[in-house]
Amino acid sequence: MTSDIRLAFAHPEERAVASASADPRDRISLRDHVVEVEIGAFQQERGTRQRIQFNVVVEVRPQPQPLDDDVDKILSYDRITEAIAAELAAERLNLLETLAERVAERILAEPQAMRAFVRVEKLDRGPGKLGVEIVRSRAEAPLRAVGTDGVEAAVHPLVVFLDNAAIHAGDLGARLDALQARGVPVILTVGLPDLPRPQTGHKPTQRRIDLLAIEQNAWTLAAKDDRCVVVATRTEIDWAVKRGQMIVWAPSKLVLDAVDGPQSREPVALALWLAEVMAAQGIVVHGDVAVPAGSRVPVERG
Repeated sequence: MTSDIRLAFAHPEERAVASASADPRDRISLRDHVVEVEIGAFQQERGTRQRIQFNVVVEVRPQPQPLDDDVDKILSYDRITEAIAAELAAERLNLLETLAERVAERILAEPQAMRAFVRVEKLDRGPGKLGVEIVRSRAEAPLRAVGTDGVEAAVHPLVVFLDNAAIHAGDLGARLDALQARGVPVILTVGLPDLPRPQTGHKPTQRRIDLLAIEQNAWTLAAKDDRCVVVATRTEIDWAVKRGQMIVWAPSKLVLDAVDGPQSREPVALALWLAEVMAAQGIVVHGDVAVPAGSRVPVERG
């Protein structure tokens, strides 16, 4: 059995381990939690209860302060079972997919929860188990904007990385026109400028210097086209998206304030992280630059 097939049928905890970054988060799990409930789209499933089994793994953010053996400082197992019970009690559902989505959403409302793996299986519908498994991240909470119909809806922007050659190319305006023509909000990201910068030999301070150098390059891009607006915070991004502005990301604020932020200083890795945080529909990379493996959003070469 290949590794991919084995993981497809393995416990969600193995999936969490396999998809973890080089600096994995802590995890808590709930295994083989069985409840009886009425659920299902078929007529024979109405008016009768059946056994549903839950397996849940939750990745949690690091605890910034000592736990002191205090249960109130952690994400308790009870919060997971309570999330399941609350969704089962809310209304009768036809689909396991709907149930899994709602349980994951409720779990990710907990401050410590960062990513949830939820597997739900019917135990009484056949000789085996029938189920679904989903993975949802806190980062997948999308931007929201009011459409032309006056209704607020989720917005999934397009993140674009421009290397220095693309920034200074004569066809920059045409490239931005093509991006705008896609009809979705665009967030432009850039890398380090082709200029010397201080070298401290000290990782924390060098990281800040590099981030500030990237921001200088962001302002260089903004000077090339009047449509570009440099922003630094999630609130500024929300504001610019709602006004249809073309965004250029200045990364220092978001990256340094993130409790569970990126450890890499590589500009493309930062752009991929932003794409995940913004629940982007994908990332477009302009230039001959390496793209780290394991991206959770679709990557397109521009």
